[in-house]
Amino acid sequence: MKNLISEFREFINRGNVMDMAVGVIIGAAFTAIVTSLTSDIINPFIKLITGGNGTEVAGLTIPVAGTENGIDFGAFISAIINFLIVAWVVFLIVKAFNKMKDAGSKVRGKNGEVMDEKAPECPFCLEEVREGATRCPHCAAELPAPATPTFTPAE
Repeated sequence: MKNLISEFREFINRGNVMDMAVGVIIGAAFTAIVTSLTSDIINPFIKLITGGNGTEVAGLTIPVAGTENGIDFGAFISAIINFLIVAWVVFLIVKAFNKMKDAGSKVRGKNGEVMDEKAPECPFCLEEVREGATRCPHCAAELPAPATPTFTPAE
């Protein structure tokens, strides 16, 4: 039980919880905006196109006895549009974040050019070895110096 509590404490201290909380709050706020867009702009537009009377979408609602709304295809279409807009924006945010993260992690040369990092290789068998290794795990040769990555200008 103590191990579980210490793991939980480590998880909270890592900062992931705060990032997740901010994401949930921003997602909820953005979802409210998208819901307003679909219910206040897109739905009336669908009603205008399909000839609705302002209270229901003509041709997109099938009345069912014993239910208040019946089968409402307009509401379903609105939910799909709502989901697609939120998913698209989340995709763009994640893509922009990953691009920023990648740009910050690139190594730059003396002149500011972006450098590609190449994993260290054994000079004997030319297999990839881990950085800092003093012996090749493939051919067991002793390396002349601890393995270090090489950097070449990006093409």
